[in-house]
Amino acid sequence: MFALLSATFGVILSAKYSNITIDQSVLLALKLDITHDPHNFLATNWSISTSVCNWIGVICGSKQHRITALDLSSMDLTSTIPSQLGNLSFLAWLDIGDNNFLGSLPIELADLHRLEYLNFGNNNLDGKIPNWLGYFAKLQSLYLYGNNFDGVIPFTLGNLSKLEMLNLGRNQISGRIPNSLFKCKELEFLSLYNNSLEGNVPTEIENLTLLNTLYLDGNYFKGKQFSVIVSFIFFI
Repeated sequence: MFALLSATFGVILSAKYSNITIDQSVLLALKLDITHDPHNFLATNWSISTSVCNWIGVICGSKQHRITALDLSSMDLTSTIPSQLGNLSFLAWLDIGDNNFLGSLPIELADLHRLEYLNFGNNNLDGKIPNWLGYFAKLQSLYLYGNNFDGVIPFTLGNLSKLEMLNLGRNQISGRIPNSLFKCKELEFLSLYNNSLEGNVPTEIENLTLLNTLYLDGNYFKGKQFSVIVSFIFFI
């Protein structure tokens, strides 16, 4: 019995070690992709001589001993987003806002099913806003503002039933606001300002009864309906 318990415990330890090793390899791939780290945050701190859970910007869960949060915001980093980031399967919080990340969002990020908070704001990301962002069932905050995203707002964002904060401002998004977005009944903050959105603002926006902040200026909306809806939102 003792031998069996020892063997089982050994397997558990081995699996736990293996999993955190996977997480570490993901961050080392990210570090390798970074071409500019002016403050040497990662160059000096992200070292295999210390546990990945002690690295700057990293938080690990006490239960699973896996990376649950990654906050690299405001570090003046220049990089692309490596596809390996999608292997951080326990990640609930991802913030790389206020840096200089370039390129499009790799589809491998669609595997981050535990995400609750996602901030890519104030970078130089481009391409279409991916449809798969609408399949993060636990997502509460989504910040994509201040990038170069184009195309339309994906109708799949209407699947985000827990979404409270959505900021797509200062991009190059065109087309109309999809009606599906107004199924996000938990929305409290919605910013779509400084894009190229057009047409009428759907009256369904009045169904967002928890909404207390709305930014739609800097687009091409038309008609009296726009001012009526904005007045309604700001006085509820």
